[in-house]
Amino acid sequence: MTSQTLTIGFVALARTTFDMELAQKVTEQARICLEAAGFVLAGPPTLVTNLEETEVAAQKLAQFPLDLLLVFQATFADSTMVANLTARVDAPLLLWAVPEPLTGERLRLNSLCGINLGAFTLKRRGASYEYIYAMPDDASAMEQVRNLAQAGRLRRLLRGARIGRVGENPEGFEPCALDAPALKARLGVEIVQLTLDEVFATVRATDSGAVDATLKTLQQRLDALDTLNQEALRGTLATYLTLRDLAAQLNLDGLAVRCWPQFFTELGCAACGAMSMLSDEQIPCSCEADINGNVTQLLLQWLSGEPAFGTDMVSFDMKADTAVMWHCGLAPLAMADPIVRPRGTIHSNRKLPLLMEFPLKPGRVTLARLTDAGPTHELRLVLGSGEMIRAPRSFSGTSGVLHFDAAAQGVLDTIMHEGLDHHICLTYGNYLAPLLKLAEMLALPVLYLGKS
Repeated sequence: MTSQTLTIGFVALARTTFDMELAQKVTEQARICLEAAGFVLAGPPTLVTNLEETEVAAQKLAQFPLDLLLVFQATFADSTMVANLTARVDAPLLLWAVPEPLTGERLRLNSLCGINLGAFTLKRRGASYEYIYAMPDDASAMEQVRNLAQAGRLRRLLRGARIGRVGENPEGFEPCALDAPALKARLGVEIVQLTLDEVFATVRATDSGAVDATLKTLQQRLDALDTLNQEALRGTLATYLTLRDLAAQLNLDGLAVRCWPQFFTELGCAACGAMSMLSDEQIPCSCEADINGNVTQLLLQWLSGEPAFGTDMVSFDMKADTAVMWHCGLAPLAMADPIVRPRGTIHSNRKLPLLMEFPLKPGRVTLARLTDAGPTHELRLVLGSGEMIRAPRSFSGTSGVLHFDAAAQGVLDTIMHEGLDHHICLTYGNYLAPLLKLAEMLALPVLYLGKS
């Protein structure tokens, strides 16, 4: 599991001609509030008051994997210090100024004017930034910090992400086609191409003892395994072991797998169960060699700290504003409704195991999809949200009934009028705010499901 700890580069700027005692007090309050909120702070513990101190701080901060650079304007200061920091530290920038009471006496901090002056210089230089004007104990300000840091963490992790692509997308499945240069240039994601033949060869050579141990463990979580074709079942488990080992050996964050028809016709088993098990262990897997889907699953997993699921929308109920989210049987077991015992089953068309069968658990979900749909192939981020409701399985395999926050008719209209991908990704929880901030950081246009 990727750590959810968020690291902030914290630098408090001040000029000694202002009230340094008050500046130190509000700075310490900010540090206390940020640490109480769970952030790890890097940077000088004292006020930075000149360009030389700024350069030392920047050199040290450049050594940290920062999710956010927070410049706390403890007092007014000219723009040279903030400009120096942003030029040397590669992290999203947040400028924070604090209000001060109208006493009729001396202006003790003049913090707001400080970030105003900094913003002028940064904007002239084409730099991006966000700002906060609030006291350190302001809850909405702290939420803004969290959203920005989460987005910054996503941007940082994307730059080092490696995804394995096993085989190629099936013919006629253009949403799963790969544009590796675009992903590398826009996001920093690297694609590692693997062939089905080399994966199949390793699957066939898998140690039977390792398969036995995996089967024994899986029996604790899954019913009906003894009713399935055992040779095919063991093939799926050997696939799981092979893909898991490849991910470790090649330092892969996720896997996009050409699951059909070759797994059925050449290996004699389904890949679905193996991908479910890997996603459950937070090595997200997407079927049909869907790379953009896999990148999206990674984003959602990094945000939630829980597995993500790439799914189809296969049925809409416009009156209820719901849709069925379904796929053959590759949802991670962590998403199973706790009142229903998951079971192993066969593929509905190919009649081979292993697939998982269960309804998705109820709860708030975030929907997302990195897409290049449309005539220009421009990368965009599709977003949506809703509530997974408790319901029986709609179809065999893994499925859930989602009640959208938008009108279901509007969601379907967006999908069809925009010609969007047939896969959408989901994770449990509400993560729209950091995803929006990430889209801003990456200059990705955002498309909301169900909103014009």
